[in-house]
Amino acid sequence: MDLLFLGTSAGAPTKARNVSATALLEATGKRWYLIDCGEGTQHRLLHTPLSTQDLGGIFITHVHGDHCLGLPGLLASASMNGRRQPLDVVLPRALHEWLRISLAVTDSHLSFDLRLLPVEDFNGWHNAAVTVSTVTLSHRVPSVGYLFEERCPEPRLDSVRLDAEGVPRGPLWGTLAKGLAVSHQGRELQAADYLQPGRAARRIIVCGDNDTPELLAEAAAGADVLVHEATFTQPAVERSGVTYGHSTAAAVARFAQAAGVRNLVLTHFSARYQADNRRSPSIDDVRQEAALHYAGNLTLAVDLQRYHLGREGVLLPVD
Repeated sequence: MDLLFLGTSAGAPTKARNVSATALLEATGKRWYLIDCGEGTQHRLLHTPLSTQDLGGIFITHVHGDHCLGLPGLLASASMNGRRQPLDVVLPRALHEWLRISLAVTDSHLSFDLRLLPVEDFNGWHNAAVTVSTVTLSHRVPSVGYLFEERCPEPRLDSVRLDAEGVPRGPLWGTLAKGLAVSHQGRELQAADYLQPGRAARRIIVCGDNDTPELLAEAAAGADVLVHEATFTQPAVERSGVTYGHSTAAAVARFAQAAGVRNLVLTHFSARYQADNRRSPSIDDVRQEAALHYAGNLTLAVDLQRYHLGREGVLLPVD
C-alpha cells in the first residue's frame, strides 16, 4: 500500500502546500482511495499518475472546508473525463445536501451514480481489496479517522482444501486463482472460499483533525502506519493558549511512542511553518519537536510525495 499526499496544509494553502487531501493506493495498483478533498485537490491530481477513473471511494473526515470544498469540482471533472462506474462517498450527513445543491446549481450532470453514505451511520465499507472502518476523534466539530485494512493480500490457493474436496488440478484451479467462480460436479465454487492471504494484511489509519491522540489507542494497536495532524508545535500553543481543536507535534509523538506505532506520518501543518528551514518558524521545528518524543520511523508529509509501505513494514518515500 502506498500513500500520496495531495495537500498537507491546515486551514489555508501556502505556495508549497495545498489543503487536506490524501490518496491511499492499493498494493495491486488497481485502485486508490481519497481521504478528504480540500479545495484544489483536482489540480494536485494533475501532477500525479492517479486517475479519477480508478478512484475506489472518497472518505471525508469532517465538515470543515479545508477538508471538503474540493468535492464538487473533482466530481464534475471525473464526469467530464468519462467516468461511468458508481462512486461511494462517505461524509458527514450535513454535507449531503450541500454537495447535491452545489452540483445542481452549477448544472453539473454526473455520468456516474453518486452514492452518498453518512459517516454518522457508518458500519464499515469494503470491496474485494480493502475494508474501511472509522475511529471517533475529538475536534471542534465531529471528526473521524479511517482505518484501511487489506483483504486477503497476495492471495494463494488453498491447495489442501481443494485436494480434499476432489477439485482436479488444472484449469479449475487457474480460474479460482484469478478470483473467479467455477462449476464442479454440479456445485458453484466461489474463489473467496479457496483463497488464503499470502502475507499479513497491512493496516493504515488516516485521521481527520483531532486534539486527543489517545482516542486512537485501540485502533493504533497493530496498525502499520498512523497519519495524524500536527497543526502546531508546543511553544506556539503555549504562547496563544488555544489549540482550536488540533494536536501539537509533541502530543502526537508521545502517543505514538507509547502505543508502539512503527510508522508515524505528520501532516496538516499550520501555514506559519515555512518550508525554508532558515526562516522561523519552519517545518523543521515540527520535525525536531516530534523527534524528541518518538523513536520510530517519523515522516513529515510533503505535497505530491508518494510513500511506499514495503514488506519490511517501513514506510519510505518513492523516488
